[in-house]
Amino acid sequence: MAQQSLWNDYGEEIERRVRLKTLPLAVKLLKDRNDIPNEAQRPQRDLGHRLLLCQGFQLSRREGITVAMLREDMWCHEPVIGYGLQEAPNYFFEGHTRYPRDVSSLEAGRHFAQEFPMVEAGTYAGVVSAPLKSASFEPDVAMIYCDGAQLSLLLLAREWKDGYSLPCNLSSHAACVYGVVPAILNEQCQVAIPCRGDHYSAMAGDEEMVFTVPRGKLEDLIAGLRYVEKTGSLLPRGYNLPKEYPQADNYEEIAKMMGLR
Repeated sequence: MAQQSLWNDYGEEIERRVRLKTLPLAVKLLKDRNDIPNEAQRPQRDLGHRLLLCQGFQLSRREGITVAMLREDMWCHEPVIGYGLQEAPNYFFEGHTRYPRDVSSLEAGRHFAQEFPMVEAGTYAGVVSAPLKSASFEPDVAMIYCDGAQLSLLLLAREWKDGYSLPCNLSSHAACVYGVVPAILNEQCQVAIPCRGDHYSAMAGDEEMVFTVPRGKLEDLIAGLRYVEKTGSLLPRGYNLPKEYPQADNYEEIAKMMGLR
């Protein structure tokens, strides 16, 4: 099976197993504008205006459109900085992105800027997104908008390989950066919270979270989803409130050791 077809098949399988409301995305950072897929829409060129990057993701995950955005297509400065499309001005690092609207002082604003995930300026020229199941390009990450139950299943599948929990930095800002950049730099899955722009301007639901999987971890995630389904972790699930129900054998054994049985 061709590698590209494999990514597409993974996209279809994630959508089916996790029962997503919107399409899981393939997201790729572009080294050069010549890497833009032929089928991609460009906001400035094709729509006549710029977009927030989360709006580009929205077009891909809800309408199935391949969207490529270079610096000149971006309406928000945070992905421009985070994805390394342009050097951030000193004003950003002084803390003004967050102060006075969101934090108590310029110092607090500087703390945000210091922790902001970013790749070296000049590394990339832009970003392209498309549904994972139909993307014509190899993704850097798969990006999944999901609710709490779906995220729980995805994290369970992720933990199947080695059992480690997922450390990640959460912020109420720049989900397009916090979800993607650390996943690429660290080659680890990431959870992010849709930010104001994503909620107010790009249709993110109140119940939605963002889960991203670097390309090298997709196979393990799929294997995990397949495995945990066999042991009863799948969607949809019913709800009840059972009394002292029997748990898995290893849980029962630990409970006995702790005097809970």
